[in-house]
Amino acid sequence: MRLRQSGQGAYRIGVDSGGTFTDVCALDEESGVFTVWKVSSTPADPSAGIVDAAGSMVSLLSERDGGEPQLSFFGHGTTVGTNALIERRGAPTALVTTAGFRDVLEIARQRRPELYNLQTMRPEPLVPRDLRFEVAERIQFDGSVLLPLNEDEVLRLVSALKQSRVRAIAISFLFSFLNPAHERRVKQILQQELPDVFISVSSDIVPEFREYERTSTVVMNSYLGPLMRAYINRLQDQLKAMVPSRIMITQSNGGLISADVAAAQPVRTVLSGPSAGVVGAVKIAQQIERANLITFDMGGTSADVSIISNFAPRYKSMTNVEGFPIKVPMIDILAVGAGGGSIAHNDHGLLKVGPRSAGANPGPVCYGLGNSEPTVTDANVALGILNQKHLLNGRLPIDAQASRAAIERLGTGFGMGWERAAAGILQVVSANMVNAIRAMTVERGLDPRDFSLFSFGGAGPLHSGYLARELEIAEIVVPAFPGVMCAVGLLTSGMRMDFVRTHYEPLTPRSLEGLERQFKELSELAHGWFDQEAVPSERRNISAAVDLRYAGQAYELTVPVAPAAGATGHDAVVAAFVSAHRERYGYVVDGEAIQITAVRTEAFETLSFPHPVVERPVVEGPITPVEHRDILDIYDMKTVRTPVYQKATLPQEAEIAGPCVIEQMDTTILVLGEQRAVIDRHDNVIISAG
Repeated sequence: MRLRQSGQGAYRIGVDSGGTFTDVCALDEESGVFTVWKVSSTPADPSAGIVDAAGSMVSLLSERDGGEPQLSFFGHGTTVGTNALIERRGAPTALVTTAGFRDVLEIARQRRPELYNLQTMRPEPLVPRDLRFEVAERIQFDGSVLLPLNEDEVLRLVSALKQSRVRAIAISFLFSFLNPAHERRVKQILQQELPDVFISVSSDIVPEFREYERTSTVVMNSYLGPLMRAYINRLQDQLKAMVPSRIMITQSNGGLISADVAAAQPVRTVLSGPSAGVVGAVKIAQQIERANLITFDMGGTSADVSIISNFAPRYKSMTNVEGFPIKVPMIDILAVGAGGGSIAHNDHGLLKVGPRSAGANPGPVCYGLGNSEPTVTDANVALGILNQKHLLNGRLPIDAQASRAAIERLGTGFGMGWERAAAGILQVVSANMVNAIRAMTVERGLDPRDFSLFSFGGAGPLHSGYLARELEIAEIVVPAFPGVMCAVGLLTSGMRMDFVRTHYEPLTPRSLEGLERQFKELSELAHGWFDQEAVPSERRNISAAVDLRYAGQAYELTVPVAPAAGATGHDAVVAAFVSAHRERYGYVVDGEAIQITAVRTEAFETLSFPHPVVERPVVEGPITPVEHRDILDIYDMKTVRTPVYQKATLPQEAEIAGPCVIEQMDTTILVLGEQRAVIDRHDNVIISAG
């Protein structure tokens, strides 16, 4: 890479690998200007699509700037772990655990996943019973040693592990979060005897109580470890000539970790895909002063919904993926199988859309790559909402007639024409997404009318008008680059690591003095991590939180706190818990004892870049559309002659009345009849309801 020239900044490159497209974005560090691009994903080998996307961006920048660009950063959001779990493609894995606890993965919590479904099937454990091994050892509830580790037993396990040909081992002992000595010694012995096997221990991955969730998480980490390590090594080899800086990976909590950490702890990346988009939404929310947002990210295979309150995303400490609990901090995101590639089908006389997706290949019918089943994208093409000739500014030719023919075949089974069938596809997928938003708001004590709808993803701005109408949301925000928002979020995210310690104690003014000591120790760990990752001091931040519950409850709420001892600090913590409990559950119990279960610190890096004002063309007189298209309103089934605008030609702050369509390279925005759109000074499209 050539040295930086005067007036030209180094570039930060972010790549997000989706189910249909791989998005790439470059940020000039000096000017704050973004450059975006999209290429088709390569599901068989995601690294190929990422290298293709990075190469395309470098070529674009080289041609525009007149020389090879300097790259200071390369960030990547990956779905490798998620897909491996869904498809059960992880490595053969063994579990080493405390004697008597080999069946914890199957005993679990002794609850049916669906209370009233008598046919429900629990997923097979990632580690079969014959690969779960017991070792004589026992740590007590207070961290003391009841039974010393029998190292001879561990050595005898080696031959069985070799014969089983496992590629990964998970180690999870009872109460190891209080005293990890036994786990670490077993890891040391096994690493010496099995140097090529991936090994992880629960006290490193999840140093928290709840043995089932802790064991499940460390098993998942080992199950994904060899696959993720091979993927990252392959990606680094392919990119080393192009990217001189180290590769960073997005975590499920929205922050970044180095590729080496991601290879060692891949479970942190399992739900990382959509998290970067939420982080990017926070940055734009601060820029446009919208404190409360519902983020709606609709891509090719799924739609993801999250909540931003007071400029901050909401987090959770545990979730389930494919029936397996993961206990790592992550942004609270609800995903539904409703994307542009979601396939519409006849399910015993009912019209269903998704979760099956056409993906990148063959993709929607209009792509002409061999798919014959209509998708959501095909419905938008057939009804005239999407461009009838091409997408991606002409780089992706489409066949609108093929979309109509496929939908007509589907409609025949319902005794309806293609127009009604296409409208039905959009109505069904919109209902699925409305239900997802209600689950994240109404079912949690939030009123969606108190939020703006932040719409992104390649397909999000096509559907957000319908959702806002149904939910009575008064404002929609479409960011400048909605189709590559996760890649944009990657570039504005900093590094982040969460530290946690289990701590059982009633919440009293005196107990907060003990919390001070815990926070101090965790903060020292955080500063050590900052030093290890060479994060500049001016970018370092540490926040604190505590897990609280009413005495006797089974689950806790994580409440942010400002560490402070004494009665004042106690009253503030109680008030914060009461507020969080009332919002989540709709009630509080006055006078009930409150219990501390864990203390947490979050170490995170903050980045700052210029926010350039986008220069828009000056237009005198009426704004002229590039064309008109006949578009069917999916609810009143009337065709409307609708103007189509190119966003690049629209002036700033000019009000554009709906119905209309606004096209740009990475998305298409549909503005409904009662809505009006304005482009702000940062190139965001703000749509207000009638």
